Amino acid sequence: MIKLFVDSDIILDLLAKREPHYLHAAKLFTLIDQQEIIAFTSPLIFANLHYLLKKLTSNVSALKSLRKLKTLINILPIDERVIEQSLNSEFNDFEDAIQYFTAVNNGINLILTRNKIDYKKSKIAISTAEEFLKTWQIKSKK
Repeated sequence: MIKLFVDSDIILDLLAKREPHYLHAAKLFTLIDQQEIIAFTSPLIFANLHYLLKKLTSNVSALKSLRKLKTLINILPIDERVIEQSLNSEFNDFEDAIQYFTAVNNGINLILTRNKIDYKKSKIAISTAEEFLKTWQIKSKK
């Protein structure tokens, strides 16, 4: 079974129904819900999503959305090793470095994001939800 790390932009596309990316995020999370894919994220992403969703809606609505999300996605720990690696990495964006090393240290070899350029130093696969779904459709037809 495929294990992947989902970055905040894709989750926000789903929860905030951001077009034109909502459809790809919804299809991805349908595969996750059907347990065809195991998805992971970090607690930092949950915190960032709460902040953004609360601004778009309300605290109550943001928490409700995150509770639903928690039933679909696994949350990986961020520890001292991840922070140390992130601080000493060549990533331009510290938050992306944290997501990257959280995934790598937990054996995840695919990160889904819409900001692929932020992961140009990555040694694991980086894909958009749209690209992943195209690959998934090809594999599932075989």
